[in-house]
Parts: sequence; structure tokens; C-alpha cells
Amino acid sequence: MSGTYTSAVGPSGAEPAPPGRLAALVGPDAVPPPLLMLLGMVSTQVGAAIATQLFSTTSPGGTTALRLGFGALVLLALARPTLRLGRRTVGLVVVFGVAMAGMNLAFYTALQRVPLGIAVTIAFTGPLLVSVAASRRVRDLGWVVLAGLGVALLAGLLDLGALTGSSSGGTGPLDGTALLCCGLVALGWAGYVVLGKAVSTRVGAARGLALGMAVGAVCVLPFGVAGSGSALFDPWTMTLGLGVALLSSVLPYSAEMAALRRMPARVFAVLLSLEPAVAALVGLTLLHETLGWPQLLGIGCVVAASLGAITGRPKHSGRPERSG
Repeated sequence: MSGTYTSAVGPSGAEPAPPGRLAALVGPDAVPPPLLMLLGMVSTQVGAAIATQLFSTTSPGGTTALRLGFGALVLLALARPTLRLGRRTVGLVVVFGVAMAGMNLAFYTALQRVPLGIAVTIAFTGPLLVSVAASRRVRDLGWVVLAGLGVALLAGLLDLGALTGSSSGGTGPLDGTALLCCGLVALGWAGYVVLGKAVSTRVGAARGLALGMAVGAVCVLPFGVAGSGSALFDPWTMTLGLGVALLSSVLPYSAEMAALRRMPARVFAVLLSLEPAVAALVGLTLLHETLGWPQLLGIGCVVAASLGAITGRPKHSGRPERSG
């Protein structure tokens, strides 16, 4: 999904700026940071849209294997992480990689069943819950309730069209499998945030992402081979997989790290909160996925909850995290 690592690391991570080669991928520092952020989010969601085109030739497991495999190769070449890690660090990286594999596998499985905007928005509640978990303010519980209302609208658990006597349009209620997959993505994204912080502290942001992605690729490869067979190694399929890896991992990570170096963390977080809306727009533009007004309202609820959790927090408290 939005598989960037920047938001999991945060502004106080052990590696506040990426290697020069990563930053060079997104152009000169003359590009305004908000524009870099927007380009990173659009790149992530365009990568997800392209990934749906792989479902005609390969499985979600195959798509995940290609995305993580190619992403790992590129990031390992750029970050050049050391393999001299302590036993506890190795264990942490392995768990991080497993979480990354599970999160992406669940995400691409969800994309077979639900529109991109819905999948990303429900998944976005994972890091949102992490960001308010340590809060003692009653106000933050209100944002959680608002996000829950948004998810209920997206899942079709609240039929506002029936209540108002009008047609809501868009897709119908999510089936149990689709809702379970979206929930697993949210859970995996939350774990990714927590583990990502720990990994970045020990080995650095770019190196931690490269190592974790390599572990994730190895973990998911059997699912990719079992679900896709020889189609996984078709030249066109692999070309699309490389494009997904660059658009969903390498380019967004580079853009966000370059932006984070030149903008306040709170502004960075506010811009990240708009990602569900960007996903819905990309889904409409590239995949022709039309959402009904209750679903659009649900996306608005989740975005508002994220913005409220950020802007209502003291400046020294940082920002909510995301990954994906």
C-alpha cells in the first residue's frame, strides 16, 4: 500500500535525512515540500492502481512478492545496509519484515474486492489508533469514534441511503472477506508503525526499510509462486511489478524524506492525513471506481479524525504515524 517508511520513523528517527542518492530521485530541493508530499502520495496510489492490473495474470501474493522483491533490490543497492547486526536486532528486523509482508498481502487481497479509496481509508485507521493510543484526553476518544463512524459508512454497516429514502450510489456493503482483509491491513499498518520506529532506532530509516522489505519479500515469495506459478516470471508481469515497487515504495519514501527535512513535522502529518482522499481520487481517475455519498462521507470522517488528532495535540507531542 502506501508503503513508505517515513511516517513510521518520524522526525526524531535515527536517520533524519536519506542518503543523497535517495533524495536525488525526487529532484532538487527547489521543489516545495508540500508539492513533494503530494507527489509522494499520488505516486503511492498510482502504484496501487497499477497493481490491480496485475491481478489478471498473477495473484495478490504474486503482486506482493514483486512489489517487495523489486523494492528491496533497489533500496538495498541505495542504502547498502550492514549485515553485522546483533541477535535482538536481527529478530526485530525479521518481525518487521513479516509484518510488512502480511500488511501488503492483505492490502492487495482487499483491492481485489473493494475500491482503492475504501481500502486505504479503512487501513488508515490503524496508524490513527496508534497515534491516540497513549493519549489521556477525552477529546481523542471522540476522534476514534468519528473514525469508527467513517469505517461503518465505508463498510455499508450504516445505510444512510435507506434512512433518507434516496439512492446512495457507489458500491454495496462490503462482504465479510473484504472487511476482514481491510481490518488486517489496518492492524498490520499499526504494527508496522510500532516496529518501524524500533528498527529505525537500531539500524536507521533507509537501511531498516531495505532489510525489512528483503525479509518480507522472502516470506511472501512462496505465496506468490503458489498463487501465480510461472506467470510470476512473465517479462511484462515483472515489468509492471518493478513499476509498482518504484511508485509505491522507492519514490514516495524519497519524496517524503526530502520534504520532512524542510517542513515542520505537524505540517507533514496534516498533509499525510489527506492520503485517503488522494486514494479515492486516484481510484476514480484511473480505475473508474465511483463511490456513493455515504462512502465519501466516511472518507471525510476518517480524514477529519486524523486531522483532529494532530491539530489538537500540543506542539511538542509530535504527530501520528503512517506507513504503507
